[in-house]
Amino acid sequence: MDSTYLFLQNYWWFLVSLLGALLVFLLFVQGGNSLLFRLGRTDEERTLLVNSTGRKWEFTFTTLVTFGGAFFASFPLFYSTSFGGAYWLWMIILFSFVLQAVSYEFQSKLGNLLGKRAYQYFLVINGVVGPVLLGAAVATFFNGSNFIVDKANMTDNMMPVISHWANGWHGLDAFGDPWNIILGLAVFFLARLLGNLYFINNIRDEKLIPRCRRQLITDAVPFLIFFLAFVIRTLLKDGFAVDPVTQIIVMEPFKYWHNLLAMPVLFGLFLVGVVSVLLGLIRSILSQTYTKGIWFAGVGTVLTVLALLLSVGYNHTAYYPSTADLQSSLTLANSCSSQFTLKTMAYVSILVPFVLAYIIYAWRAIDRKPITSDELKEDGHAY
Repeated sequence: MDSTYLFLQNYWWFLVSLLGALLVFLLFVQGGNSLLFRLGRTDEERTLLVNSTGRKWEFTFTTLVTFGGAFFASFPLFYSTSFGGAYWLWMIILFSFVLQAVSYEFQSKLGNLLGKRAYQYFLVINGVVGPVLLGAAVATFFNGSNFIVDKANMTDNMMPVISHWANGWHGLDAFGDPWNIILGLAVFFLARLLGNLYFINNIRDEKLIPRCRRQLITDAVPFLIFFLAFVIRTLLKDGFAVDPVTQIIVMEPFKYWHNLLAMPVLFGLFLVGVVSVLLGLIRSILSQTYTKGIWFAGVGTVLTVLALLLSVGYNHTAYYPSTADLQSSLTLANSCSSQFTLKTMAYVSILVPFVLAYIIYAWRAIDRKPITSDELKEDGHAY
């Protein structure tokens, strides 16, 4: 294979993985919303929480759409196979995010028929459904999905469909594997931890913030249990390896553990990420004045997820394995766009650092001052 083409495939898998890692961090919005009625015991406290996450929900939604768009442009066969085959799973995820957007915009509008509290419950639904289903979807990268790919169908004038789902569940079968649910729950509790840490950093309220710190302990225990269980099992299980010469896909014992050992930089990123999450969490629990935990935990989340996603695509690994037909599994080589497309998009991707710089600038401008009840009373644009 042409070395430039190989580089472009790996380059775009890195960008897609980075977007996925950023998305998991930005799920602190969903995690915070899931705690709306647990942390907020009065209308004033819930208003503080909603306006805290409400200033960031567009970042999460935009990153989700960009993540899907990047996958479509760089690895179109994955897009058509997963988004086209497992459509019930993805439609529920997208619907929950649309529900979130509607809830933020309409809960305080005059004359809304459902009332403010109903829209707040919708935010809670998105806060639970979004992280759990996204985590379960990502888990299928390690555990496989039920689809069949037959590129010979491209010559069929009557039905040129390359891939199709092998059962009638169309993505909902992901919940038939308990390990997919375990990662979904790990992502859910991680989102709650990040949401709490963001509240601690972003809100100033004498009653609410101590409650957030106590909630950290409640959510940290199940997160560690689910996350460690999934990671340990994944590193010890058989993985989906690709023969670099024949491109035949075979099962390899300890494949993902071998991947980390073969790529020590990724192993280092993973360890640094985990330690950073724990550091931000522990300091926020032990110190009643520490407010920067979201940044340690946030950076750690991005590094950890990035290392895991890169390990599932690099080192001759099938990143989207098929449980219905092993040879239908998707790899970087058999599912990517043409070299011309990847190269053209690579030039466009040069703009990414400038977009990130603008996001950082906008974030700092929005969070220049912590949110208080007095500020919201004077804000004509409060949710």
